[in-house]
Amino acid sequence: MSTLKTILQIVYIIICIALALIVLMQEGKSQGLGAISGAAESYWGKNKGRSMEGKLVKITKWLAIGFILISILLCVNKIWAPPVQ
Repeated sequence: MSTLKTILQIVYIIICIALALIVLMQEGKSQGLGAISGAAESYWGKNKGRSMEGKLVKITKWLAIGFILISILLCVNKIWAPPVQ
């Protein structure tokens, strides 16, 4: 059980670092005054899911899901673990 916990903690740290880096790589979501006139809606805006930005959003989503699941697993392990003597 200790080996599994150590592996989960290492994966958790890797996900934390990757999540922080990928969030920093993303562009801001504010479109400025272009959103008022409709200039923000262009070919690149419509196909954003296929671009690098779209891939970063998908990777961020999956890393966040992994972050939450591993957080829950590590927390449940502390709750159900027998007391150490």
